[in-house]
Amino acid sequence: MTTRIRGFIVDTFLLGDDDGFADSDSLIDGGIVDSTGVMEIVAFLEETYGIPIDDDELVADNLDSVERLTKFVDAKLVP
Repeated sequence: MTTRIRGFIVDTFLLGDDDGFADSDSLIDGGIVDSTGVMEIVAFLEETYGIPIDDDELVADNLDSVERLTKFVDAKLVP
């Protein structure tokens, strides 16, 4: 899952050029995504993993790094 999420971010926001950012690096503070980019990531996660993401879940703790995104999706997929 981490590889797929990271791949989406690299392909969508870095034009396929993985500059070697760490999975724990902040996507917003690192200038990789902005608020519009976060919404693109949310749409990708909802479509790819078939999970609904509520407005109250749109927080940095869930969405601000590849690591956090992976943990968030993992938690949403647990029945």
